[in-house]
Amino acid sequence: MVVGEQRSSKLVLAAMIFAVAMTFIDMTIVAIAAPELQHDLELSSTGLQWVINGYLLALSALFALGGRLADVMGHRTMVVIGVVVFAVSSALCGATPEGQFAEAWIVTFRVLEGAGAALMFPAALAIILAAFPLRKRGQAMGIFFGIAGGLTAVGPIAGGYLSEWTWRAIFWVNIPVAITALVLIYISKPAQSKAPAPIDYRGAMLITGGMALAVLGLQQASTWGWDSPATWGSIVAGLAFLGAFVRFERRVESPLINLDIFRDRGFSAENAVLFIAMIPFIPMFFFASMYAQIGLGDGSSESGLYLMIFFGGFAVATQIGGRILDRRGARLAVVPGAILAAVGFYLWGQALPNLDLSDQWKWIVMVGAGMGLIISPANTDAINRAPANAYGEATGITQTVRNFGSSLGMAVLGTILIHQNKRHIEDSLDGFGIPKAEADSIADSMSESSGGDSTHFASETGKESKEIFDSIQLDFAQAMEIVFYGMAVAMAIAFVVALVTMPRGLVQPPGTE
Repeated sequence: MVVGEQRSSKLVLAAMIFAVAMTFIDMTIVAIAAPELQHDLELSSTGLQWVINGYLLALSALFALGGRLADVMGHRTMVVIGVVVFAVSSALCGATPEGQFAEAWIVTFRVLEGAGAALMFPAALAIILAAFPLRKRGQAMGIFFGIAGGLTAVGPIAGGYLSEWTWRAIFWVNIPVAITALVLIYISKPAQSKAPAPIDYRGAMLITGGMALAVLGLQQASTWGWDSPATWGSIVAGLAFLGAFVRFERRVESPLINLDIFRDRGFSAENAVLFIAMIPFIPMFFFASMYAQIGLGDGSSESGLYLMIFFGGFAVATQIGGRILDRRGARLAVVPGAILAAVGFYLWGQALPNLDLSDQWKWIVMVGAGMGLIISPANTDAINRAPANAYGEATGITQTVRNFGSSLGMAVLGTILIHQNKRHIEDSLDGFGIPKAEADSIADSMSESSGGDSTHFASETGKESKEIFDSIQLDFAQAMEIVFYGMAVAMAIAFVVALVTMPRGLVQPPGTE
């Protein structure tokens, strides 16, 4: 590749990183400013929950459609549309009027933000793949995931500082990032590859409805309860829609997703590994942030710094994983990465009750390194196995699989955390002689919130708060320990799946048809 082409490829990579940067930051930044947002807009607890969940729901439901639209309408076109939709929606979220329409307003535009992200992300990854030759893609995607993934940790830090000024700034910060992305896209002029074909709208409705209902049931499981008909009704209905989608796609002439791609052993294996790895990966950011604030007593900004330790390992390992992918294939990165992450999660969980970061940082780095060896190589190698005119479609599949795994992880691990935390708190408060009914009430409050303070416990119990609150911190850490053991189990399963199913060697360039 000549110098000019290398410079052009790097500029394209920079443009795509700026384009998707907003989506990574948005995963965590809103949760930090949630209390101020709820207070100023007088949102109900359900409304506040949907400010966060609405974005994630739209993201999960529309990835497959976004990937197909990118291949049909053009990758550059869909990135630009996605960036514009995301930026405009962000601006309107920041401009939410106070009053009776506030809740409907902000939830609506958060959903549109998620839709913009779903249109943008598959096309952005497809552009990066098209800009680099096959044996350089691992390195390029390593840079992409290393930088873009690290921005997830920026969310809590930026959210903490911006919300001190106004919560509206957490949305407005996306606007200059979007403008920078559009300028870089204009300068770099990434390839406008497209393969015009009819859009399978019936298939799109089936998979969108199926993902939306299944993810809705998983998201609401901790609120509705696992014994609720609404929880299981949503999940079962979603899976039924997805089953109908698979049957329909096998008959339609121009399917939304060509299911024959799953006949490629490597593609199927890597998507299975990504699904399992995502069960702990995204939930880890939320749970680690909660632990930093409740267990370690850090503020929201400091909790972001806690997550930066993770990305110290992740950013380095994702570069190493990319180079291994380019030279030897994905298996040699993913298999050791999975066992490294499994051991790291176990040892990290074991250290949590010590309530001391100095006992944890090396295990946090280990987990980051393990996940870095998995995410980028598995994701990139899976897409490499698709024809060039189906990169967007393949990316839509991998991102749908990843988000479904994350939703399952948040639901199951979140339920374990609530149950374990409540049990530990009830036992501790019983030791202080607090009546069971009152202990149950406090345990419920703590289990369903992001924290508490000593004044709250003093007023609730009539006792000196310090001793009780210290006990509550330890209870939360012990509950979180069980959750991290669950994450270790998930990564051990990912290791077995990768070891047994992933093919050896480098992927060969597929045909264009």
